[in-house]
Amino acid sequence: SLSRLLILGARHGDELELSAHGADAEGALDRVAALFDDGFGEGTDAAVPQSAPAPAPVEESPAPAPVAVGSGAVLRGRGVSAGKVAAPVVHLAPPLPEPDAAAVIAPADRLDEVSAIEWAAVAVADQLRSRTAQATGEARAILDASRLLASDPELVADATALVQAKGRSAARAVWEAAAVHEKGLAALGGRMAERVADIRDVRDRIIAEILEVDMPGVPERDEPFVLVAADLAPADTASLESGRCVGIVTEQGGPTSHTAIIARSLGLPAVVGVTGVTGVADGAMLLVDGDHGTVEVDPPEERVVAARAAAIVVPFDGTGSLADGHRVPLLANVGGAADAATAATARAEGVGLFRTEFCFLDRADAPSIDEQVAAYCGVLAAFPGRKVVVRTLDAGSDKPLPFANADHEDNPALGVRGLRIARRSPQLLDDQLRALALAARAEQAQVEVMAPMVSTVEEARDFAERCRAAGLERVGIMIETPSAALLAAELFEVVDFVSLGTNDLAQYTLAADRLVSELGDLNDPWQPAVLRLIGAVGEAGRAAGKPVGVCGEAGGDPTLAPVLVGLGVTSLSMTSRSLGRVAAALADVDEATCRRAATAILTAGTVDEARAAARAVLEGVSSH
Repeated sequence: SLSRLLILGARHGDELELSAHGADAEGALDRVAALFDDGFGEGTDAAVPQSAPAPAPVEESPAPAPVAVGSGAVLRGRGVSAGKVAAPVVHLAPPLPEPDAAAVIAPADRLDEVSAIEWAAVAVADQLRSRTAQATGEARAILDASRLLASDPELVADATALVQAKGRSAARAVWEAAAVHEKGLAALGGRMAERVADIRDVRDRIIAEILEVDMPGVPERDEPFVLVAADLAPADTASLESGRCVGIVTEQGGPTSHTAIIARSLGLPAVVGVTGVTGVADGAMLLVDGDHGTVEVDPPEERVVAARAAAIVVPFDGTGSLADGHRVPLLANVGGAADAATAATARAEGVGLFRTEFCFLDRADAPSIDEQVAAYCGVLAAFPGRKVVVRTLDAGSDKPLPFANADHEDNPALGVRGLRIARRSPQLLDDQLRALALAARAEQAQVEVMAPMVSTVEEARDFAERCRAAGLERVGIMIETPSAALLAAELFEVVDFVSLGTNDLAQYTLAADRLVSELGDLNDPWQPAVLRLIGAVGEAGRAAGKPVGVCGEAGGDPTLAPVLVGLGVTSLSMTSRSLGRVAAALADVDEATCRRAATAILTAGTVDEARAAARAVLEGVSSH
C-alpha cells in the first residue's frame, strides 16, 4: 500500500526493519533494499528539507451562476498568448460535491457497492497506466505514482469495510477512507503533507468513475477543445501538455498570470479577463484570437476554417535574421534541463534566460553547491558551444523561497527580491556563482551570468566583481526597473550586456501589480512609457557597442519583435514554441523598416496608437 508507506513517516536517518512472507519473499526484500540504497531514484545525498505544517484547507463559496451567452457574440479580453484557434468549448469540470453521508445502503445491495469500488479503482488505474505510457520526464513519474495510489489495496479495503459494516454508499465510502489517509499524511507535515493533494486526486477519480461523471479539473477528451474557466490553478494546467486542449479562455487573469505563462510555454492561444465567457454553452464553437484578444461564439464556417489553418505550428530553421540578412539571434527561456532539451529540439540558437530559481521552488533549505552544479549542467549540456544566459536567483515577490526570503513583507514586489537577497545572505549568491563557474567548466556552453532586480550602478559593479572573482567572465544585468533603464549608459560601463525583463519593467513603470487581473491593461509592453524606456536602453547599447537582449514575454510577440529590433534590441528570448512565428515576422522586414517602425511608435501616446503606428509601417512593407 503506497499510502500506508507514506503515512509511515520514515525520515532521513531512521532505521527500518523489513520483513516479507510468501512466494519469493527473499527476492522481494532484495528489491526493496535496493530501492533504499538508491534513495528511491532520487539519490542519497540530497539535502533534507525541514518539515513545514500543512496548510489549512480553504473553504470556497460557490460561484454565482453564469449568464448565458448566445451564438454570434464577440467577447473581448486580453490576448496573452499569440495565435488563433477554433474548437468546441469544454468547461473546467466543477469540484465533486461531498457524497451524502446520510444515505444507508440496504444489506442486500452492499455487495454491488463493493463491486463498484473495486471496478472503479481498476478503471482509474488503467486510465492512469495508459496516460503514463504516453508521458515523459517528471509527468510520467507523477502519473505512475497516482496509478499506484489508485491501485492501493488499503484504500479499497478500507472503503469496502465501510460499505459492509456501516452501509455507506460506494462514493461516500471512498470519500471517508481517503479522508483517513489524508489526515495521516497531513499530520506528518513537510513533503508528506503535500501528498494529501495526490490522495484527493485519486479519490475524486474513483468517485467520478463510480458516479459516471466528469473528473474535476481539466476534462479528458479525444477531440480538440477550447478550455473555458473562471480561472486556472497550477494543478489544472498540469495535464494540458499531453491533452487535447488547443486554446484557453478565462474570466480572470492578466498577461503575467500563471495561466498566461503556461499557455505561452505550451504554445496555446489564450485570452484572459473575458467577462461572461463561462456563460458560453458547452460544445459551442469558439474562435479564440490570442493576438487581438477576441473570442467569437459560433462564428461562420469560413472563419473557423481560416483559424484552423492559422493554428499550424511554424517551424524554425535555427537562424533568426531580417530580410536583409541582419542577424537577430532567437533564444529560449528555460527553467531546467527538460525545458532546455525541448528548446534544443526546437532549434533555439541558445538560452537567453535560464531561470535558476525554478530548480529549487520545492526546497525548504538552500541547495548545496554540488546539487546546483548538477542542475546547471543539465541545462548547459543541451547547448554545447552556444550561449546560455543564466539569471541568478530571482526569489521574492510572487516566487518566495523559504531559505531566501523573509516570512512577511508588506510590499514584497518592492522588497528584498532578486539581487537584493545578497544584502541579507551574501553567501547564497557566492555559492551560486561558484556552482555556475564549476558547471561552466564541466560543460562546453558559453555561459553568461546576469543579476535580476538591479537599480543602481553600485549594485551592478558589486555583482560584476563577485562574478569575476568566481571565474565568470561574461557578466550582465536585467533591466527591470525604470532606474536601471535610465542609467543604462552608466551601467554599460561596468557590465558586458543587459537583458530587458519586460514583465517587471511594465509593472514598475506603470506602478501596477502584474498579478492583479483588473490592471492587466497597464502591464502591457506596448505601453508608450515602456517602449520609450526600451528605446533608451537600446540607444545606450548601440553607443557602447554592447548587446541588448529581451527575455520578457514581449520577446515572443511576433508583432512587437521588429519594433524591438528597431529600438536597438540585438537578440530575443522566448518560449520554444514562439520561435518559428517570431522568425517569420522578422524575415519579412529589413533593418531600415524596423527602425522606421521604432521611430513611429516613440511618438505614440497610447497603446492603441503605438500598435497602429507599428502596423502602418510594417504592413505597408508587407503589402509590397
